[in-house]
Amino acid sequence: MEIPPLTDDTVRLALVGQVLRRRWRLLAALAVLGALVGAGASILFSPGYKTTSGVLLQGPRQADELLTQAEIATASVVLDRAAAVLPWHPSGADLKKQVSAAVAQSNVVTITVSADTAEHAQQLADQVAQQYVKYSTQLASNSADASVQLAQEQRESLRQQVKLTTEKISDLAKNVGSGSLTVETVQVRTQLEGLKTSLEQAINDLNQADLATGIGNTVVLGPSQRPTSPAAPTMTQFVAGGAVLFFVVGVFGHLFTARADRRLRGEPEIASALGAPILAGVDVATPQGDRLPATGLFGKVRRLLGGDRPWVLPPVATSADEVNRDIRYRRVLARLATGPADVLLLVADDDVTGRLAAAQLAELADRLSVPLRIFEYSAERPTVPDATADSGVLVVLASGTRTAWQLVRLAEACTDGGQEVVGAVLTHAVRPAEPEKPEPAAEAPEKALAGSA
Repeated sequence: MEIPPLTDDTVRLALVGQVLRRRWRLLAALAVLGALVGAGASILFSPGYKTTSGVLLQGPRQADELLTQAEIATASVVLDRAAAVLPWHPSGADLKKQVSAAVAQSNVVTITVSADTAEHAQQLADQVAQQYVKYSTQLASNSADASVQLAQEQRESLRQQVKLTTEKISDLAKNVGSGSLTVETVQVRTQLEGLKTSLEQAINDLNQADLATGIGNTVVLGPSQRPTSPAAPTMTQFVAGGAVLFFVVGVFGHLFTARADRRLRGEPEIASALGAPILAGVDVATPQGDRLPATGLFGKVRRLLGGDRPWVLPPVATSADEVNRDIRYRRVLARLATGPADVLLLVADDDVTGRLAAAQLAELADRLSVPLRIFEYSAERPTVPDATADSGVLVVLASGTRTAWQLVRLAEACTDGGQEVVGAVLTHAVRPAEPEKPEPAAEAPEKALAGSA
């Protein structure tokens, strides 16, 4: 059976699986944090309960006038008056964020309000609509006194004209009816028809004037409905959205970090960056395996959330016995026997596993009377002591702790000091094997005999 080649999608799915499997505690903590942030955001941005109230503007209206009426519905005077009447006594400034108005079809101003409870939303919508009608009527009456007076004068003039015209028609009708039908009577009848037309026109003008007086009337269409559920987005939606958002950001953050990681883990890449061969790979048994030391509060929290070990690398294997590890260290020293007489072990000051391996190499070299010295260099600015006669350096580093540029800078520092890099030793953190439990000792023959007796 052929194994299908790994594609980019397969690699991505494998990385996502590793994140979910090895960092699930951290992702769960991020989801809880996102839920808390969503709950806090719901207090600030959740609209609560919403309802609407409609106000009808009677008479023909222009588009600009309708927009002006919508602005009046949310004016500070209207909101302050509504706040003074409401039983929970809010302020007009608070209601400014809770009330909005828009112009609907058929000259209807729709007032939309939001509140913390359904009862408050209904009361607020009704009070704002009522106070808007009162204030709009007051504005119309105050600003149109002169217009109303002029309209009244025009109506009175029209009524007088209608009265005079009616009287003339009556007189002419009497004169025409008493005589015989002549040319003059025909002309009179024509005049009567014209007067009747003028009368009808005057009546129409009077009706239009009466209709114009009702333009300022506004009527509330009815009480607002009490909402049965909070408006979206609710607190539940905020909490769920925050948890999902933080969880997804956590997963993609791990994937981005893994993609941006430039630390070398393969032996050919490390050897190419150093310009020296890899002599061997040794295991370093640490009590915590590949875990980072939990120092301080941050370290303890990191260990609790499972962030103290790398998730991209494969799980740490269990170490072999001490004899096998000692053999690997002896092989390193044996390969150095053909090199320089004076060997300097270079290890970074922040490489915990490398420092442990260098200490074990130095201890074994001391027992075997092999000249070997340890020098810790700064990982940020590597410096190497000047070379002596027949000397060289051996770099000890943990796999996946240095980038290519860091290793190149280390090789350049060795070149500046006149040191020859004879090779490198890669260290791998392993978990020490559990000691075998001793088997229970066999009972003495005499005790066994005594027990059988």
